[in-house]
This record gives sequence, structure tokens and C-alpha cells, in this order.
Amino acid sequence: MNVIVASLNPAKIAAARQALELLFPERTISLHGLAVPSGVASQPMSDEETLTGARNRALAARACRPDAELWIGMEGGVERRGERLLTFAWLQVLGPGLDNAARSASLTLPPFVASALSQGEELGQAMDRLFNLTNCKQQGGAIGVLTGNLLDRRSVYRDALILALAPLISPAPYAQPAS
Repeated sequence: MNVIVASLNPAKIAAARQALELLFPERTISLHGLAVPSGVASQPMSDEETLTGARNRALAARACRPDAELWIGMEGGVERRGERLLTFAWLQVLGPGLDNAARSASLTLPPFVASALSQGEELGQAMDRLFNLTNCKQQGGAIGVLTGNLLDRRSVYRDALILALAPLISPAPYAQPAS
């Protein structure tokens, strides 16, 4: 299975590899990362902008590498809900007869992190600065830092990717017309 992940981020590539190896243990997975633009802000600040970024990445990857079987776009973002700022990701998958997306679980950010983002800082940069880290977004991410590594960016993205691939895993129910 030839798969393109629309990112060079090691955490995103590892998440895709883990999901695909779980879902298709009998297949050889040829997975490659590809840097493509998201077409949205470096730090998406809404659910819609984050989904748009994931979709744009998958579409750009497909345009650059049309020979693949699957193209995966992943975009992390944040959205304000009342007094809280939540972080999450959207994952978009494209393939023959497949155009689906799934949103990851969300995590409430601490107020001092939310404040840094409201002042224009990206989440990864804010986490590095505020927690004295180096490049956490390519490792466990804010999720790993704030859950004591019980969860990390790879595991949350892996699970969301499995959800996005549901029409490929169980195609029959998705082929049924709406009643």
C-alpha cells in the first residue's frame, strides 16, 4: 500500500504508520512524508480552519503524488469554548472512493498556554517556551506534556486516523444509501 502523509513531522508519520500497520497487518505499507502547504494559518484557531488545513494538505499531497493509494492530511488546531481553549486535530484521508475526515479527542489547555496562543504564538512554540522543552510538537506534543505521557500526539492522531479510515475498513455500510 503506497501512502503519502502530507507532513514531514515524525510524530504524524509515526501515527500513520501505527494506524495502517494495525489495520492492514497483511499488507506491506510504503509510507512517505511530503511537505505541502495547509493554506491556513500556522496556528489554526477554529475547528473549521483546522479541518480546512487537513483537507488542503491531503489534496496537495494527492496533486504532488497522484501515484499513491492513500493521501493523509493532518492538522492540529485550537478553538475557544467559553473560557477554555481546546486543542485537537483533524485528519483527512483521500483514496480511490474514499474522502473522509475525523477529529481527534480534544484537550483543554492551561490558561497560561491559552494566553500565549491568544497573543499569536503557535502551540508547539508556546509549549517549548513555557515548559522549557525543545521541539515538543515533533514528539509527544502538548498532549504528552499535559498528560504525563499517558497519551501523546502519535496515539491520539493514530486513533483519529483509524476513525477516518472506517469507510475503508468496513466499506459495506458506507455504500448503503441514506434512507
